Amino acid sequence: MRQYLYDMINSTGTLSTQDVLIRVGMSILFGLLIFVSYRLTHEGSIYSTKFNITLLTLTILTTMVMTVIGNNVALSLGMVGALSIVRFRTSIKDSRDTTYIFWTIIIGICCGVGDFMVASIGSAGVFLVLLVLGRVKNENRVLLVVRGDFEKEDDIRKTVFEYFTRPPVMKAENTSGDSVELIYELDRRSMVASAKRETTQAAAEGRQRATIIRRLRDLGGIEYVNIVVQSDEIS
Repeated sequence: MRQYLYDMINSTGTLSTQDVLIRVGMSILFGLLIFVSYRLTHEGSIYSTKFNITLLTLTILTTMVMTVIGNNVALSLGMVGALSIVRFRTSIKDSRDTTYIFWTIIIGICCGVGDFMVASIGSAGVFLVLLVLGRVKNENRVLLVVRGDFEKEDDIRKTVFEYFTRPPVMKAENTSGDSVELIYELDRRSMVASAKRETTQAAAEGRQRATIIRRLRDLGGIEYVNIVVQSDEIS
């Protein structure tokens, strides 16, 4: 029993050069698949070429670590201790990036132990899910910020609720001296529908189309009107 435990703790890998090349080569192929998936599901300023390359290299590095560890328990514990001192403080701009990081690590583990079937089936499923749903953007929330004279508060409220097809939700009301700031939240579809309705009515009445900004500015005493659209894209 003692000899068995000693052999298990001090066992080393017996992989040939061909086996190592196959595992590293497969990790490169899967890493390229992750590279392509990340490129297809990210665009604009949220896409980072450096981060994408990091995903590819992380897959290969994880495979190398798993290949070195093999069945050596002592080496695995030492590797955990060595890697525990590493601190990653790079901020994640997109929550999907966390999925890609875990994907690269899992693929590296699978390739490191030679389980290419799990890596292939799992990667195919993740690739299809990200390809179909990866371009979904969180831009349905719109904030309307209006600041004007305190005496215009009732007129501002009336104009806002008359313009939109679906009444917006009051999120905040700030007062300072003789001015008031109103913040409304509404969905993007309601804003688009209201703009289309105004365009149709303006064409039927033969007048110029009046946007919500123009209507609020026509009240007089308005300091500013801001429309903030929440979006994954930073512009």
